[in-house]
Amino acid sequence: MIPDMMAENVRLAARGVHKAFGAVRVLDGVRLALRAGRVTAVLGPNGSGKTTLNKVLLGLVRADAGAITLDGQVVTGTDAYRRRIGYMPQAPRFPDNLSPREVLTLMQSLRPAEPVDLDASIQRFDIGAYVDRPLGVCSGGQRQRVNAAVALLFSPDVLILDEPTAGLDPVASAALKDRIVHERAAGRAILVTSHVLSELDGLTDDVVLLLDGRVQYEGSVDALREQTGERSLERAVAALLRTERASVATGEAA
Repeated sequence: MIPDMMAENVRLAARGVHKAFGAVRVLDGVRLALRAGRVTAVLGPNGSGKTTLNKVLLGLVRADAGAITLDGQVVTGTDAYRRRIGYMPQAPRFPDNLSPREVLTLMQSLRPAEPVDLDASIQRFDIGAYVDRPLGVCSGGQRQRVNAAVALLFSPDVLILDEPTAGLDPVASAALKDRIVHERAAGRAILVTSHVLSELDGLTDDVVLLLDGRVQYEGSVDALREQTGERSLERAVAALLRTERASVATGEAA
């Protein structure tokens, strides 16, 4: 079960969030709690509501009902709380004429009261070889590393990572997963969405499964494995989806 939203280790939470676009209901009473020092994977097929949920958590989309809390305080309708969130979108849209160094410097200039070590960020994500090269000539994987560097630039309390390993080669993907493990150990609350479930094995602590805008499962990876009898996360989620779909089909037949 999702822990009490007021629990001490819950950082960012959604409480009964509803969202519709016209007649299309996208989120239907979603509850979610991101806990400090844990990685939560939000999973579900295309159209399940994952992207909209991320946008609601980030304050980019206003929920029709429900609330977002940070450390137990309602932040719905405000924006200051977003300073404590690092966001890594699936497809970064940096100006092609800027270099990675210029992007990082620009981001730093937006928050001058929070000094950061740019050289450390460049080294941490191994972008030194192309840090002064225009992003327009960088590969997708290189741009994704810059994307990760921006997300972690200000050492946020919460990380929201949307398909973080997309476009990365195996070495870069392993390095990013090591970084996620490091940030989890530092006490950050981390949300990850990914279609490549094998990438999340050994990385994820908790799972939230969305289907048609509703939470169909919430709990630890260990509990999911025990429930399904499957050891890999990919097979455990597949087994859960089969069960849910069979349940829906049975209900429709009745």
